[in-house]
Amino acid sequence: MQPSSARRRLLLAGAALAPAALLGGCGFQLRGPQPLPFSSIYVGADPNSELGAGLRRKIAASGATIIDDPAVAEVRLEFLRNAREREILSLSSAGKVREYQLKQTVTFRLVNKAGTQLLAPTSISAQREYNFDDSRIIAKEQEEALLFRDMETDLMQQLLRRLAAIRP
Repeated sequence: MQPSSARRRLLLAGAALAPAALLGGCGFQLRGPQPLPFSSIYVGADPNSELGAGLRRKIAASGATIIDDPAVAEVRLEFLRNAREREILSLSSAGKVREYQLKQTVTFRLVNKAGTQLLAPTSISAQREYNFDDSRIIAKEQEEALLFRDMETDLMQQLLRRLAAIRP
């Protein structure tokens, strides 16, 4: 190896490490699970649904214990509504659908053991648009399912941020 290529590699390695050192020095860190202000929670969503299972995983990762009996839990997360919608956004000149808008809305509230609402009924929603093509129906159905999963992930994160902000 020539001395100039060794020096060049050393400079490249230093240049690659400089942004990491700067980010670490400014206090940057990836967002992890947010601690919740209660120790046990009953989640009133179906544990077999994507939303219910995902919420249970995220809540458990935050350190709270998920209780199956609502009378024993410190707080109850009650779901009042979970609705998915699909609307036509635009049509082609032949009258065929060109674009859809997908929307998912979740309404929930948080109640303590005494029945006092810690969080009044709150609605959160997410929406996505996608182009539709009749010649690719299977692919577009898969795209729609993927978009709904993505919206549910967004809704779970929004819901957990709301729960973390509560002061019991």
